Amino acid sequence: MNVGDALQEGTAYLRLVTDTPRLEAELLLSSVIGLSRASLLAHPDQLLTLPHRTAYLSLLHSRASGYPLPYLIQHVEFYGLEFAVTSDVLIPRPETETLVDLARQFQPRRIVDVGTGSGCIAVALAVHLPQARVFATDISASALRVAAANAHRHGVRERVHLVCADLVTPFAGPVDLVVSNPPYVAGQEWLSLPVSVWHEPRLALDGGADGLEVVRRLLVAAPRILRPGGTLLVEIGAAQGQAATALARALVAGSRVVVHPDMAGRDRILELTLDAPL
Repeated sequence: MNVGDALQEGTAYLRLVTDTPRLEAELLLSSVIGLSRASLLAHPDQLLTLPHRTAYLSLLHSRASGYPLPYLIQHVEFYGLEFAVTSDVLIPRPETETLVDLARQFQPRRIVDVGTGSGCIAVALAVHLPQARVFATDISASALRVAAANAHRHGVRERVHLVCADLVTPFAGPVDLVVSNPPYVAGQEWLSLPVSVWHEPRLALDGGADGLEVVRRLLVAAPRILRPGGTLLVEIGAAQGQAATALARALVAGSRVVVHPDMAGRDRILELTLDAPL
């Protein structure tokens, strides 16, 4: 079997599980052979070795069963950067790039990224804000190992400080900005999630009965470490804007509260700024 035949077979095999079967077939085969997609497409007559064909078929089977593509190829692009991912971390999503865009506008010098996972938010901010120091927390030591590898990959290991902790527990402040993509899937939403999401760590997804359990804890804890005028940016679910706004106003009196949409126009980022003028 040559590369062209393998891609045709893979595309047909994946058609029922993804809207981009050809692209995913190319990515899977590229990861097996160790060549770029461009090189694959430029040499469709290249023959596959038996080990390569066996490995490729195994990946196709896993993907067809609903296993997430990024875990199979062990990397994903986020904010124009490539990040290593394993099943120990949540897969970075494009909508989270909105949080990074907003955070950069504040030009913060001291940042805490809560629940860093792969480190995608912390590393992207460190890359684009060279003056900033980022403290990235996660309760999972396995996730922090992935984040450390990504910080090293992008040359920001000296400015991204990884801490194994629950939320902001170890910090006394003051910091300019707290950012987080916390668990925010509500209990009743689990059965409606795509099968692929079930393979991701539940610790990074489960937001309790209303999806706002961790958001609630962040709202209570963040003012303790934020400087006056400091800001909390938290990713939320598309249907949580109204509830999250009410919660923020109730828990942190006198703060400025805004919900920002993502690129698709859906509620996505809760912004809370301390001591804002009324």
